[in-house]
Amino acid sequence: MFRHGARRFATTTYRAVETSAQIEARNPYGIKVSKAQGTVDGLVGAIGNTPLLKLNKLSEETGCTVLGKAEFMNPGGSVKDRAALYVVRDAEERGALRPGGTVVEGTAGNTGIGLAHVCRARGYELVIYMPDTQSQGKIDLLRLLGATVHPVPAVPYDDPQNYNHQAKRHAENTENAVWMDQFDNVANRRAHLETTGPEIWAQTGGKIDAFTCATGTAGTLAGVTRYLKTVSSERVKCFLADPPGSVLHDFMEAGQPEAMPPRQGSSITEGIGQGRVTANVAPDIGLLDGSLHIPDSESIAMVYRCLDEEGLYLGASSCLNVVAARDVARKLGPGKTVVTILCDGAHRYADRLFSKKWLQSKGLYKAVPERLRRYIVLS
Repeated sequence: MFRHGARRFATTTYRAVETSAQIEARNPYGIKVSKAQGTVDGLVGAIGNTPLLKLNKLSEETGCTVLGKAEFMNPGGSVKDRAALYVVRDAEERGALRPGGTVVEGTAGNTGIGLAHVCRARGYELVIYMPDTQSQGKIDLLRLLGATVHPVPAVPYDDPQNYNHQAKRHAENTENAVWMDQFDNVANRRAHLETTGPEIWAQTGGKIDAFTCATGTAGTLAGVTRYLKTVSSERVKCFLADPPGSVLHDFMEAGQPEAMPPRQGSSITEGIGQGRVTANVAPDIGLLDGSLHIPDSESIAMVYRCLDEEGLYLGASSCLNVVAARDVARKLGPGKTVVTILCDGAHRYADRLFSKKWLQSKGLYKAVPERLRRYIVLS
């Protein structure tokens, strides 16, 4: 015991006489990043500037460099923090939202959580309308973050009682309140044109050949695509990734006809897939080089692969993007660099994604590779 204690003392003494430069030399990347970041102004200053992660196994498998933008590292846990901040700032700049005002939105997912964080940080009230089909856990989380939540009957978008329309009416009838309208508010797109796209270009040093991601509001796809096409003189290829139940892949494959294809089926993914061309993507959809349809079976298999092979605990929508990045890499061939968005983690979906009963109910249990079923730990 004495010899071990003496050894520890000697090591401590040795390190005590090291210079700060010697210590910092063991973490050069961390020091460089810290100097570049400096300090930030509260929570909203911490939104964005997320790491760009190399997905090592998929890179090895495809012969390409496959990268994922770690948006789950935003303070609210998802890529939607960016849009939340920008739509609130836009309302402030237009004078539509004044100090002490109320933000209103119809949302069932991460946008509401992002707005809740931003509103608390900037001193606004938040009112959320969502379908009453959503989990109690999601409702409780929004209320915990200070939001007033109104679960309303789930009806189609063209019904006046749709949760989005109810949110709009609430804002119209409330003093100093604004409806965020995330699907058609182009401040959403601007968030990614001004932050996500430039970050990806800077992090890759301009050495990027393709970008792909799915769409919900389409702000991420549109903003990043517009920036990368502009800065690269259209060299970078950009692809839409689409889940079952969405019509945008069929719309792209049909040459963007005037009438949208009928919407059929559904997906386990949340927050992505669309039945129309939103105002966020309308100016940029012609810039896209193609689209990919990603089955749920491939997305769920990738959830387990990312956990096992990369140590990444990602949601199904993130893993749909990873599948799309892999497929784009295969399409382009070895030596290319492909980037996608890791939009959020699996924490909010774990009770389903890792449940044997749920997977079986969706016909997806066998889609999980047998060697990875050990991660299915919930009944």
